[in-house]
Amino acid sequence: MSDILVELKDATKTYRKGGETVTALAGVTLAVAHRGMVAVVGPSGSGKSTLLHLIGGMDHPTSGSVTVAGHALARLASAELTRFRRQTVGFVFQTFNLVPNLTALENVALPMEFNGMGRGDRESRGEALLKRFGLGARLRHYPRELSGGEMQRVAIARALANEPPLVLADEPTGNLDSQAGRMVYELMQEIARERTVLVVTHAEEFARLAARVIHIRDGKLQGMAPSAVDAAQP
Repeated sequence: MSDILVELKDATKTYRKGGETVTALAGVTLAVAHRGMVAVVGPSGSGKSTLLHLIGGMDHPTSGSVTVAGHALARLASAELTRFRRQTVGFVFQTFNLVPNLTALENVALPMEFNGMGRGDRESRGEALLKRFGLGARLRHYPRELSGGEMQRVAIARALANEPPLVLADEPTGNLDSQAGRMVYELMQEIARERTVLVVTHAEEFARLAARVIHIRDGKLQGMAPSAVDAAQP
């Protein structure tokens, strides 16, 4: 098995806005290994979210290629792409994206149901994940009954439901206070010991917790540097 989980080769993404062509990503070449947390940092409009969308199979590059876990995404048919997103990638969003009329446990179980897992198994795994993240007393609570930090921990548990090798998190602390945000990033560090976590963030202080930091501006990578975590390791 290759040591590389995610590979982009000269990936470019353009789109039309009015009468203009806008370049969201410009010839990005990038390789990300199995396991570890990688932070993608840059100003608004720099291409961070576009990069995540391409890696997650939610969009395709205008040119170049994206390969994840051995899947050349541009070659996948619609059904294969859906299966890829369900089994290979877990998504964590700034706005949580929980289903409001489902409990915490039901939200976490939902991806497993779509993946064909039986009810007993998905409830057992969902409960174990929520307990792992300190939410054992919130299994039957609805999103409206949870704090922002609790909702994001439910969302992280849901992202891990089908045991994907890759977790993509787009500004996961954007709607949280600093204390809840730090808890979320510490969870990301823990998760990254067993899989790859790619986090888009504006928060440099949280990016420094990652093992690798990628800076992006105007759709181009500006250099990739080890974080303070790497620097502290022998």
